Amino acid sequence: MQSMTTVTMNISMPETLRDHVEAQVKARGYTSASEYVRELVRRDDERRAEDRLRAKIQDGIDSGPGRDWNEIRADFLTRSRRAAKTPV
Repeated sequence: MQSMTTVTMNISMPETLRDHVEAQVKARGYTSASEYVRELVRRDDERRAEDRLRAKIQDGIDSGPGRDWNEIRADFLTRSRRAAKTPV
């Protein structure tokens, strides 16, 4: 895992959210509000990465059926041989 320098960040929030954070810290065994917020940020990063992956998978599905590698290779070799025979 990569070593990271820790910096301080102050966050303003309504008292109700602060109470929620403090309750989550106690209920879930976090050592501090900072640890809880770091975990939320990490989970958000993971969710966004999963969303990007799902979008890429959907792009692949939407692109239609693929072609067999041997067919693609044979077409490429045929075109290459034709191009080599054709004078420029």
